Amino acid sequence: MHPGFMWWHRQRRHGCGPSVHVGVGTADWGGPGETRFAGGEEGGGWSGGPFGVRRPLRFLAYKLDLDEAQTAELAAVRDYRYTRRAQAAADQRRMTSAFADLFAAPDFDAGKATEAGAARVKSAERLADLQARALRRVHTILNDEQRKSFAYLLRTGVIAL
Repeated sequence: MHPGFMWWHRQRRHGCGPSVHVGVGTADWGGPGETRFAGGEEGGGWSGGPFGVRRPLRFLAYKLDLDEAQTAELAAVRDYRYTRRAQAAADQRRMTSAFADLFAAPDFDAGKATEAGAARVKSAERLADLQARALRRVHTILNDEQRKSFAYLLRTGVIAL
């Protein structure tokens, strides 16, 4: 039976009694009325979906008890940071390609190697500056109690920067 059809069959429970079915994209993994999320319900239902992925913004808004304005500002910081990190990843791929071109050439060009290395350092510096600016903005968004909770989440490894 094709896996896609098995999923469809399990979702509709054709000819099946109450048995344990693990279906992708559903919260109902057990018998009737048994709803579980990956990681269990210990986190108040915020542990994610079937693959254990927490939505970072929603999770932080819940854990830090953010209001709508704070959540919107935090979303703006996150979006800006994601965009800049994607640009840094593109820069990294470009530099890797430049190093590969150096090795593909018959003669090694030390000047081009130095340029590519300097570009890598400059990209890392931009990323560090971005991180500092993002943290500064998050610090101004949160109140004292929320900052303490945020610090606790960082220390315990629940969230990562």
